[in-house]
Amino acid sequence: MSSTVPKGRIHSTLRHFLDNEASGGIILMVVAALAIVTANSPMAGAYFHALHVYVGPLSIQHWVNDALMALFFLLVGLEIKREMLDGQLSTWSRRILPGAAAVGGMLFPALFYVYFNWNDPRTLRGWAIPTATDIAFALGVISLLGKRVPASLKIFLAALAIIDDLGAVIVIAIFYTADLNLLALAGAGIVTGNLIIFNRMGVRALWPYLVLGAVLWVLVFASGIHATLAGVVLALTVPLKLTPGTPEATHDESPLHKLEHKLHKPVAFVIVPIFGFANAGVSFAGISTSVLTEHLTLGVAAGLLLGKLVGVLGTVALLVKLGLADLPARSTWGQMAGTALLCGIGFTMSLFIGLLAFNDPAVQDRVKIGILAGSVAAGAIGAIVLAMTGRRDDDMIERLQE
Repeated sequence: MSSTVPKGRIHSTLRHFLDNEASGGIILMVVAALAIVTANSPMAGAYFHALHVYVGPLSIQHWVNDALMALFFLLVGLEIKREMLDGQLSTWSRRILPGAAAVGGMLFPALFYVYFNWNDPRTLRGWAIPTATDIAFALGVISLLGKRVPASLKIFLAALAIIDDLGAVIVIAIFYTADLNLLALAGAGIVTGNLIIFNRMGVRALWPYLVLGAVLWVLVFASGIHATLAGVVLALTVPLKLTPGTPEATHDESPLHKLEHKLHKPVAFVIVPIFGFANAGVSFAGISTSVLTEHLTLGVAAGLLLGKLVGVLGTVALLVKLGLADLPARSTWGQMAGTALLCGIGFTMSLFIGLLAFNDPAVQDRVKIGILAGSVAAGAIGAIVLAMTGRRDDDMIERLQE
């Protein structure tokens, strides 16, 4: 009997994989592991050399971190705007629980980091590293648990991560900006003003926004502000709604929805994995296990694992106790604890902030080890807690039905 799989079946399986919300997280996990293996293999020399090869004015690593990641931030900005105006965060009642939890989930990781690094002014600059949640990783892990996790918790986690991303963007803009070039910054302001005028005039074609967005990226890069923030600014000017009177059913054809749809798979399956492969690689040569007990590494790992748990779970508990909010529908405190732990997966944005905070490769390696240790621990423990509490809830439901 032939073992050939029909082409239609292959296409269907591939489409299902690409559409699965867990797929981006799974690919990122594989790519991160591959980068670590490569950085500790005979190919390590070629790997690190390739990242520093210049193509035009920038090295490959800078093209990845400054240019490709601008598209990641563009997608983040589009998602934030859509959710705030027309989605899960469109009303204050929907925003309060994930919003407050996101704030607590940024504050306490920073406090844990500061606690471990208080006596070292050199490493205090990295306080924001453990404040970010990696939405692809976190949703990837929670999605692998299937129906054991109620849909309301997945929505809560996605909303929290989106607000968390907004907080990270603000932190980068305020605290990790180099010396400013006022002329370039003024030019960026003029381009932004034109983008807003396009929006107000009702321009619905995407190409004028994208052309000016490219000019904006160059000017922001030259200004000293991190160039990726140009992606967020551009996103906030792309129109969400069509012209007044347009049937609601066709709003999905708005410029924002179109651009978000076009960017989602390239960002999730190409850009973020490339960023992960280019930045997750850390060589363990000459690094002893004592690195895990250094204040920098401990601050990052403890911030992600414990800071996120205390900040997210503690904030939710406070709001529920005060009667200002309710737990997400059909969820338990055990499941909320597991979800809070998953918020400690801080891979992409944490790595990004770590690269902005420190220029020394040796310090960056310690940051990466802390991020990997904290994220792996938070993801593994969070998944176990959610699996156990989900199984317990399933057993209870079966007993009630008997």
